[in-house]
Amino acid sequence: MSKQDIFDFHSAMPIINEDTEFFPLMSQQDEDEMNNEETPETLAILPLRNTVLFPGVVIPITVGRDKSIKLIKEAYKGNKIIGVVSQKDVSIEDPTFEQLNTVGTVANIIKLLQMPDGNTTVIIQGKQRFSLIEEVQNEPYIKAVVKKFEEQKHKADKEFKTLIASIREMSAQIIQLSPNIPTEAGIALKNIESNSFLINFISSNMNAEMADKQKILEMNKLQDRAQKVMELLMVELQMLELRNQIQSKVRTDLDKQQRDYFLNQQLKTIQEELGGSSADLEFDALQEKAKQKKWSKAVASHFDKELDKLGRMNPAAPDYSVQLNYLELLLDLPWSEFTKDNFDLKRAQRILDKDHFGLEKVKQRIIEYLAVLKLKRDMKAPILCLVGPPGVGKTSLGKSIAKALGRKYVRMALGGIRDEAEIRGHRKTYIGAMPGRIISSIKKAGADNPVFVLDEIDKVGTDHRGDPSSALLEVLDPEQNSAFYDHYVEMDYDLSNILFIATANSLSTIQPALLDRMEIIEVNGYTIEEKIEIAKKYLLPKQKENHGLQNKDINLKPALIEKVIEDYTRESGVRGLEKKIGSIVRGVATKIAMEETYQPTLTPEDIERILGAPIYDKDLYEGNEVAGVVTGLAWTSVGGDILFIEASLSPGKGKLTLTGNLGDVMKESAVIALAYLRAHAAEFGIDYSLFDSWDVHVHVPAGATPKDGPSAGITMLTALTSAFTQRKVKQHLAMTGEITLRGKVLPVGGIKEKILAAKRANIKEIILCKSNRKDILEIKESYIKDLKFHYVTEMSEVIDMALTKNKVKKPLDLSVKIPTIVN
Repeated sequence: MSKQDIFDFHSAMPIINEDTEFFPLMSQQDEDEMNNEETPETLAILPLRNTVLFPGVVIPITVGRDKSIKLIKEAYKGNKIIGVVSQKDVSIEDPTFEQLNTVGTVANIIKLLQMPDGNTTVIIQGKQRFSLIEEVQNEPYIKAVVKKFEEQKHKADKEFKTLIASIREMSAQIIQLSPNIPTEAGIALKNIESNSFLINFISSNMNAEMADKQKILEMNKLQDRAQKVMELLMVELQMLELRNQIQSKVRTDLDKQQRDYFLNQQLKTIQEELGGSSADLEFDALQEKAKQKKWSKAVASHFDKELDKLGRMNPAAPDYSVQLNYLELLLDLPWSEFTKDNFDLKRAQRILDKDHFGLEKVKQRIIEYLAVLKLKRDMKAPILCLVGPPGVGKTSLGKSIAKALGRKYVRMALGGIRDEAEIRGHRKTYIGAMPGRIISSIKKAGADNPVFVLDEIDKVGTDHRGDPSSALLEVLDPEQNSAFYDHYVEMDYDLSNILFIATANSLSTIQPALLDRMEIIEVNGYTIEEKIEIAKKYLLPKQKENHGLQNKDINLKPALIEKVIEDYTRESGVRGLEKKIGSIVRGVATKIAMEETYQPTLTPEDIERILGAPIYDKDLYEGNEVAGVVTGLAWTSVGGDILFIEASLSPGKGKLTLTGNLGDVMKESAVIALAYLRAHAAEFGIDYSLFDSWDVHVHVPAGATPKDGPSAGITMLTALTSAFTQRKVKQHLAMTGEITLRGKVLPVGGIKEKILAAKRANIKEIILCKSNRKDILEIKESYIKDLKFHYVTEMSEVIDMALTKNKVKKPLDLSVKIPTIVN
């Protein structure tokens, strides 16, 4: 039974009017009198949506339909008798005659109330059941012909009495078990004398579907109605008993956790008032975000496990924030989220050519990678290592590659890194733990296949905190990086789709195992012609834009750009050239800002006024005026350069002195050169006794600059031979190569940079090892058309080509001093 209906227990009686204040319960005599009343032939029909009215029962009804309000008001002014019928479909707002049930109840309007909210409430009492025959009108409300619903007589036998007693007992149990029903309802049930009214009263007030109640109303046997009511009461009683059992079990658990629960609820409320988010909101947000991730089952299972761990933590505990940060990182990582590659190879070629002048080998390798990826779709990304001097565009090339591929771009500077945790991260158990820079960069990129530039990989250091180079072995191994393990993430992460591009100035400081995992691409320095083109197409427009100048404001001719390159810069790249052009553009911008008169087409005088006197003098590198001075070619971290090897003799006991801040390898080259010369003195026309009577001093100018490497071997031997034979070196000649004690000439590296340095110094002839011919073939012919190359395999060939035939006027011997040959 419902709570609201139990309050109507005292409202059922046969004789009720507006002045009645107390309603006694209906007796059997009252019921007989009500059943003997005549049923009108036609009745105004009031459709009920959610209620079934039973004879003798009093119920309040809120009337909302316009038709129903009009019907009630007219009936209330008349005999107050209406017909009440429930509708078949409760969702219909304005039911027709056919949409009503066929059995209803004659009702007497007891009272009409106008509620404060504007609704109309009517209190009605059921009288007799009737059957609908036919409709006589439907406007303004339904009227129908009805006939009295005949009920079969029944005998109050022993079985029926037992059934009624069971209904009373079961109703009492329901009242007792339900906390919402007042105990007075039990007393009222005991005082109902009429069995028929008892069935009607319980049917009206019990918790049952409207269809079941209508079915009871339509039964013409009292025994059948009692049996149906018994079945419905049994279901309700069982539901109440089950609910009470569950509540009893739950209550025991709640009693133990009640204190913590209420304290947590108060804490949540305080946090929300302070503007913070509660732990539940954070938990729900993480859970909702996880549903949108497209990760593997293993990752999803691991995340769910860690999320459950967070749910069991106290939000005030220190570990809570650690666990929360960890879960947020897992959600932020782009597990299997890729950007779509652009396989338009012609477009990629255009982008690479637009952003970088030259670098043909690098561009060709990238196009090859794109072509294979386009055909195969699942090729593992290569590990490229761009090696070359500063300022040639290694780092910026990564951006162009990312643009050409349509991928995200991330850069990680490795210079000075000494902690392995920078690569692999820290374990979560440490205070302030965080993922490594590899994982952090991928999180920043937001995609699993970015172009990842590892800048200055040759500058990685090592100390007591570990070896970052060794940690990079797994990152840069195509066979291993599909399962990269970060200590913080604690799960394998796939790096195989990332296009790694490492940059370095030198390969000598890179760990051999790491070097073996990378595909080395040399990015050589630029020729003067290339630098002029780069300045015209890239550097000058960039500086104009940076300093707010228009094209008409400045005109820098190629000849002036060449002057800036030769007189103010000495580098393989163009970084210094860009700075000088920036200075020139600022000088013009100052003229414009100060409204001074100037000519947009600059002259050499304008260049010297802005940049000052020339820094480098090319003439210093042109001639070798004395014996013992040889021009060599060297490779430095900033590109190629030329150097001089000076050898002088002084009376002594054959001591060898080396100066010029030389490294061990270069010192050994000098010792080897002198040893070879002593062993083959006769071949070069040198008296053996000179080696024991004269001290040898070998010096390499620019003493403050450290120098090392084997490539000055033939240069040192040539300088020593020139000093001992007093034969000068040919003009405009330079050389590079390593020597052995047998006099063999070995190949060396950095040939292109050395050739470019030779061109800058106005060198015309170059001596190289025969094995270095392949390096010359890789250089554009137009860049070296003014140079003559001599390829040798023996030192004797070098001496024949390098030294002039004429000796000094006074040849060196045991009795003659040699002040003329001291440099």
